[in-house]
Amino acid sequence: MTGYGNPAIICGGAQIRVQCRHLATVVTISGVLDESNAEAAMTATRRFIIAEKPVVLDLTAVTSSPEEYLPLLESVDEACLAAGVQWLLVTSPALAHQVRIGDDGYPVATSVPEALQWLADDVFLRRRMLIPLLHRTA
Repeated sequence: MTGYGNPAIICGGAQIRVQCRHLATVVTISGVLDESNAEAAMTATRRFIIAEKPVVLDLTAVTSSPEEYLPLLESVDEACLAAGVQWLLVTSPALAHQVRIGDDGYPVATSVPEALQWLADDVFLRRRMLIPLLHRTA
């Protein structure tokens, strides 16, 4: 473990750090993800997917190719679907084109602040849609 307030979970050559933010749980993975540590990283990451909060999975510091961590993305996608929460993938622009994105793939942001802003905008829109309903009388 490293750091003072946010110890890392060590999975072979990968380190996982988790921050519980107001808008989402941010899971940051750095290092190398491969066959030797993929299962441990999946298990550790899935622990932090809970029904109350969206998840931001930050892979910008992963040095592996997307083929090495696609099983992790599929695992996170399944866990978030089962928990009924939204999730966003943060990856470098160079690797984003190699990962399925768009309506039939994973939602991708280029930074954690951008992902959190998307979630904040989504909350704002949902609240805005509720305002007319609150003003109606029986």
